[in-house]
Amino acid sequence: MARPDKAAAVAELKKKFSNCAAAVLTDYRGLTVAEMKDLRQQLGADTSYAVAKNTLAAIAAKEAGIEGLDDQLAGPTAIAFINGDIAVASKTMRSFAKEQPLLIVKGAVLEGKVMDADMAKKLADLESREVLLAKLAGGMKASMSKAVATFAAPLSKAARLVGALETKAKEDPSVIGGAGEADQKPQAQEAKEESTDVAADSAASE
Repeated sequence: MARPDKAAAVAELKKKFSNCAAAVLTDYRGLTVAEMKDLRQQLGADTSYAVAKNTLAAIAAKEAGIEGLDDQLAGPTAIAFINGDIAVASKTMRSFAKEQPLLIVKGAVLEGKVMDADMAKKLADLESREVLLAKLAGGMKASMSKAVATFAAPLSKAARLVGALETKAKEDPSVIGGAGEADQKPQAQEAKEESTDVAADSAASE
């Protein structure tokens, strides 16, 4: 590979290391071209999977700020740069490896940290983004239900109190209106007495 081509390849790998959500390094020895194509199709558009020269990948990784990847860059290497859901892509690779044992995970890079083969395989045990979002939504729904119940409790108590008062008022109107009527009777009596006094005064003056 000519020097300009190597520089371009390193720049491209550096970009992928810097921008991907995770990178999974594999040994692909024994896989046919058709099988590797099948793996790419299963991984989908959010993950690129291609053979990489170890020396160029090592340079690109270091330029991207990734240290300690030399052990994984031994022997034939193909790298899956995951730009979508890490769990989904990792599960896809694990399923493929069960059918094609020649695909061997050598390690991974997650958030700039290098992972050995065992840790890299555990990425497939992560829950997918959809599952996490569903759980988050479920948790939020439960929290909202609790909040609504908390706010509704005083209102329901008030509603029950009003209902009880209405029932009591039907049985005994004085509960609500009685006091008003009691106040009105003395006032009416006073008005009547005042009217009688005025009439008496008028008669006396005549």
